Amino acid sequence: EANLDVQYLMSLGANITTVFWSTGGLHEKQEPFLEWAITLTNTTDLPHVFSVSYGDVERSLSPEYMTRINTEFQKLGLRGISILFASGDDGAGCHNFNDTAYTFEPQYPASSPYVTTVGGTQFTAIFSDVNEEGNDISGGGFSNQFAMPKWQQETVEKYLNTTANLPDAKYFNPKMRAYPDVSAMSDDFWIIIDRILMNVAGTSAATPTVAGLVSMANDARLNAGKPVLGFLNPFIYQNPQIFFDVTLGSPSQACWLDDLEGYPVAEGWDPVTGFGTPDYNKLIAAAMQYYD
Repeated sequence: EANLDVQYLMSLGANITTVFWSTGGLHEKQEPFLEWAITLTNTTDLPHVFSVSYGDVERSLSPEYMTRINTEFQKLGLRGISILFASGDDGAGCHNFNDTAYTFEPQYPASSPYVTTVGGTQFTAIFSDVNEEGNDISGGGFSNQFAMPKWQQETVEKYLNTTANLPDAKYFNPKMRAYPDVSAMSDDFWIIIDRILMNVAGTSAATPTVAGLVSMANDARLNAGKPVLGFLNPFIYQNPQIFFDVTLGSPSQACWLDDLEGYPVAEGWDPVTGFGTPDYNKLIAAAMQYYD
């Protein structure tokens, strides 16, 4: 995991100073996100972009604990820090709460309104880059804890009102924070460990890819005497034209034992690919105009 993040962050974010930040231990057998976030808040000199490829099932964490972490995320956003999380590799997810009833299973911190969440795509054919489609493992959906922020309401409502073959609303809460926000390739990534070439996949690969591009956008802004982008989501939802809109692919995975599919891919934003994958030149152009 760490090798993947570092190798692709440094490849896509060419010549950007990169720091490997590790926080050990567990919180109630889960990732120590609060300890990590507080450490960041208490650190004076921080990287401008963080890429994180870890997450927990939202249901496994207390609302109070997640809200406390969100407070730290907000503090970091105010400091101009961009935080990107992988959306997970379980599609819409599936929670079987009795023998016959299911709900989708959102992930956290992917479902936090105060981070940018990255889903996954793949090429439509092996050994071909003709077109992109949503990867059905790409985590996405709707939080069960956090209300939908204003900056995404119009976009998500359009998806809900115009997309055919949506899952029944009993499986998810359409009034809550929707994710992912963006996506990137998440299949057939090659890394080198101990001089051995290894093939890996998942939104853990997509997230450092996007983070590297965001770092390049920050670099362009800093060289022009402009501030960094900071909390990315308002910028993303104001500039959907900077993404390649992924409209192909099967619905995301969900409760396969019950033949229940997740969310369909659609034009514009969707809970599999977000707005789609960044176009580097368009990203840089929009970033240079932001705040002007």
